[in-house]
Amino acid sequence: MDIFSIIAEEKIRKAMENGEFDNLPGQGKPLQLEDLSHIPEELRVAYKVMKNANIVNDLDTLQKELMTIDDLIDSCKSSENSNRLNKEKRLIEKKLEALLKKRKSLDTKASAFYKERMLERLKKQ
Repeated sequence: MDIFSIIAEEKIRKAMENGEFDNLPGQGKPLQLEDLSHIPEELRVAYKVMKNANIVNDLDTLQKELMTIDDLIDSCKSSENSNRLNKEKRLIEKKLEALLKKRKSLDTKASAFYKERMLERLKKQ
Protein backbone atom coordinates (compact mmCIF):
# COMPACT_ATOMS: atom_id res chain seq x y z
CA MET A 1 0.00 0.00 0.00
CA ASP A 2 1.23 3.48 -0.81
CA ILE A 3 1.05 6.41 1.59
CA PHE A 4 -2.13 7.84 0.05
CA SER A 5 -3.99 4.55 0.47
CA ILE A 6 -2.89 4.34 4.09
CA ILE A 7 -4.05 7.91 4.78
CA ALA A 8 -7.38 7.30 3.03
CA GLU A 9 -7.98 4.06 4.93
CA GLU A 10 -7.20 5.80 8.22
CA LYS A 11 -9.62 8.66 7.49
CA ILE A 12 -12.35 6.20 6.50
CA ARG A 13 -11.79 4.18 9.67
CA LYS A 14 -12.01 7.33 11.85
CA ALA A 15 -15.18 8.47 10.07
CA MET A 16 -16.75 5.05 10.64
CA GLU A 17 -15.84 5.17 14.34
CA ASN A 18 -17.36 8.66 14.63
CA GLY A 19 -20.57 7.47 12.98
CA GLU A 20 -20.26 9.79 9.99
CA PHE A 21 -21.50 7.06 7.65
CA ASP A 22 -24.59 6.28 9.75
CA ASN A 23 -28.04 7.28 8.48
CA LEU A 24 -26.91 8.03 4.94
CA PRO A 25 -29.64 8.04 2.27
CA GLY A 26 -29.98 4.59 0.72
CA GLN A 27 -28.16 2.89 3.58
CA GLY A 28 -28.76 -0.86 3.54
CA LYS A 29 -30.32 -0.76 0.07
CA PRO A 30 -28.72 -2.29 -3.01
CA LEU A 31 -27.00 0.03 -5.46
CA GLN A 32 -28.98 0.77 -8.60
CA LEU A 33 -26.45 -0.03 -11.28
CA GLU A 34 -27.16 1.21 -14.78
CA ASP A 35 -26.60 -0.94 -17.86
CA LEU A 36 -24.25 1.05 -20.09
CA SER A 37 -23.29 -1.84 -22.36
CA HIS A 38 -24.76 0.01 -25.37
CA ILE A 39 -22.26 2.86 -24.91
CA PRO A 40 -18.60 2.47 -25.93
CA GLU A 41 -16.41 2.01 -22.86
CA GLU A 42 -14.33 5.14 -23.45
CA LEU A 43 -17.48 7.32 -23.65
CA ARG A 44 -19.25 5.99 -20.55
CA VAL A 45 -17.81 8.51 -18.10
CA ALA A 46 -18.74 11.39 -20.41
CA TYR A 47 -22.22 9.92 -20.85
CA LYS A 48 -22.71 9.62 -17.07
CA VAL A 49 -21.55 13.22 -16.54
CA MET A 50 -23.94 14.45 -19.24
CA LYS A 51 -26.78 12.34 -17.87
CA ASN A 52 -26.22 13.58 -14.31
CA ALA A 53 -26.34 17.16 -15.66
CA ASN A 54 -29.69 16.30 -17.33
CA ILE A 55 -28.23 17.01 -20.76
CA VAL A 56 -28.88 13.55 -22.14
CA ASN A 57 -32.27 13.17 -20.49
CA ASP A 58 -33.76 16.31 -22.06
CA LEU A 59 -32.60 15.40 -25.54
CA ASP A 60 -33.74 11.79 -25.25
CA THR A 61 -37.14 12.82 -23.93
CA LEU A 62 -37.76 15.29 -26.75
CA GLN A 63 -36.65 12.82 -29.41
CA LYS A 64 -38.93 10.12 -27.98
CA GLU A 65 -41.84 12.57 -27.89
CA LEU A 66 -41.24 13.43 -31.55
CA MET A 67 -41.22 9.77 -32.53
CA THR A 68 -44.44 9.15 -30.58
CA ILE A 69 -46.20 12.11 -32.15
CA ASP A 70 -45.07 11.02 -35.63
CA ASP A 71 -46.58 7.59 -34.97
CA LEU A 72 -49.81 9.17 -33.73
CA ILE A 73 -50.02 11.43 -36.79
CA ASP A 74 -49.50 8.45 -39.09
CA SER A 75 -52.31 6.51 -37.44
CA CYS A 76 -54.65 9.50 -37.02
CA LYS A 77 -57.87 9.43 -39.05
CA SER A 78 -59.38 12.74 -37.96
CA SER A 79 -58.06 15.91 -39.59
CA GLU A 80 -58.89 17.84 -36.41
CA ASN A 81 -56.70 15.55 -34.30
CA SER A 82 -54.04 15.52 -36.99
CA ASN A 83 -53.87 19.33 -36.96
CA ARG A 84 -53.61 19.39 -33.16
CA LEU A 85 -50.83 16.79 -33.23
CA ASN A 86 -48.95 18.70 -35.93
CA LYS A 87 -49.06 21.84 -33.78
CA GLU A 88 -47.75 19.83 -30.85
CA LYS A 89 -45.03 18.38 -33.08
CA ARG A 90 -43.89 21.86 -34.17
CA LEU A 91 -43.71 22.92 -30.52
CA ILE A 92 -41.52 19.93 -29.63
CA GLU A 93 -39.33 20.59 -32.68
CA LYS A 94 -38.83 24.17 -31.49
CA LYS A 95 -37.90 22.95 -28.00
CA LEU A 96 -35.44 20.48 -29.53
CA GLU A 97 -33.94 23.17 -31.74
CA ALA A 98 -33.58 25.55 -28.77
CA LEU A 99 -31.90 22.83 -26.71
CA LEU A 100 -29.44 22.08 -29.50
CA LYS A 101 -28.68 25.78 -29.99
CA LYS A 102 -28.10 26.16 -26.25
CA ARG A 103 -25.63 23.31 -26.28
CA LYS A 104 -23.79 24.66 -29.30
CA SER A 105 -23.31 27.93 -27.44
CA LEU A 106 -20.96 26.02 -25.17
CA ASP A 107 -18.55 25.52 -28.06
CA THR A 108 -15.11 26.53 -26.94
CA LYS A 109 -11.69 25.56 -28.21
CA ALA A 110 -11.49 22.89 -25.53
CA SER A 111 -14.91 21.41 -26.26
CA ALA A 112 -14.16 21.50 -30.00
CA PHE A 113 -10.92 19.60 -29.31
CA TYR A 114 -12.74 16.91 -27.30
CA LYS A 115 -15.52 16.75 -29.88
CA GLU A 116 -12.94 16.01 -32.58
CA ARG A 117 -11.29 13.33 -30.42
CA MET A 118 -14.64 11.68 -29.71
CA LEU A 119 -15.52 11.69 -33.41
CA GLU A 120 -12.16 10.13 -34.25
CA ARG A 121 -12.71 7.34 -31.72
CA LEU A 122 -16.20 6.68 -33.00
CA LYS A 123 -14.92 6.46 -36.58
CA LYS A 124 -12.34 3.84 -35.53
CA GLN A 125 -15.03 1.54 -34.12
